[in-house]
Amino acid sequence: MKSHHLGIGMTSQRTRERLINRLQEEGIRSTVVLDAIRSTPRHIFVDEALASRAYEDTALPIGHGQTISQPYIVARMTEVLLSGGKLDKVLEVGTGSGYQAAILAQLVGQVYSVERIDALLKLARQRFMELGLRNIRLKHCDGKLGWPEYAPYDGIIVTAAPADVPTALLEQLAVGGRLIIPVGASGRNQTLLSITRTPDGYQQETLETVSFVPLLSGRDQAHF
Repeated sequence: MKSHHLGIGMTSQRTRERLINRLQEEGIRSTVVLDAIRSTPRHIFVDEALASRAYEDTALPIGHGQTISQPYIVARMTEVLLSGGKLDKVLEVGTGSGYQAAILAQLVGQVYSVERIDALLKLARQRFMELGLRNIRLKHCDGKLGWPEYAPYDGIIVTAAPADVPTALLEQLAVGGRLIIPVGASGRNQTLLSITRTPDGYQQETLETVSFVPLLSGRDQAHF
């Protein structure tokens, strides 16, 4: 935990406030989302060599071909997810660094997060323990399958882009719940969708153009 404490220049409150101001300028309105981002030490979710850039509004590499999402995108997806009211159970597909789950854990009852890369999952688990976040459950599995044992979910958030919306995730959504997911084959022209389950089916809303790593099938076998 060498540089994980406040007081160091890169993690100073002023640096964090700059990020919050930037997010507000970009249209983030939810005070609870902004407060969660303000109080979450993003520098512990990246490699120490990148810690000085942790409060820039940019995506950063976390190894294994994955990234920690740009804070604006985390804020935007979280804000849309919460716009329907209080959520008890949320599924996150793609734990990655754990940053998105850490934000969600402060705003919803319980977070269920799945990740296909075991090494990332182990690191995320350590970070959650360090932050005292006890309402996150983790599973090493193929994210496209979701986590059916705990379905239905009031909200589902996907942090990597499939070519099409996985049927399993639609099926695991509660009526009235919403799925926030980037969709598209190429990294340049993906669309962020908000899909709400209604008693009769699904309503889809297009939010904006985004760029995410692809959502891959299967899971790594490196730990066997």
